[in-house]
Amino acid sequence: MQLANDEDLVRAEAGDLPREQVRQEHVRGVVDSGATRLVIPEALAQRLGLKTAGTARVRYADGRSADRPIARRIHLTYGDRSSVFNAIVEPQRHSALIGAIVLEDLDLVVDCTGQRLVPRDPKQIISEVE
Repeated sequence: MQLANDEDLVRAEAGDLPREQVRQEHVRGVVDSGATRLVIPEALAQRLGLKTAGTARVRYADGRSADRPIARRIHLTYGDRSSVFNAIVEPQRHSALIGAIVLEDLDLVVDCTGQRLVPRDPKQIISEVE
């Protein structure tokens, strides 16, 4: 998946920043359908120049809890789908963690056999209107 500083993308679209100066990285992520949010390594947040806004209390699988910064406006692209998210910043992580909010917003499901994410609808219809 591609992660980018959304503020850089907006400035580039407005012509205020050369496109090649947009801070972005292709990263691998681990899907955790039991996790709620996107979680990124602190080093990645720094390289992307992401601003933080407050903290969130997180709970780990072993029962520990901690307060972690929330990085704002991360533009995430997976395949032909993209959206802007906030993310929990973890100092000890080395890869991104993709939680339920990302899966729901991009309308992706886990293909366990193929070990990949796929669109819920093969026609790639994201929203249904009645």
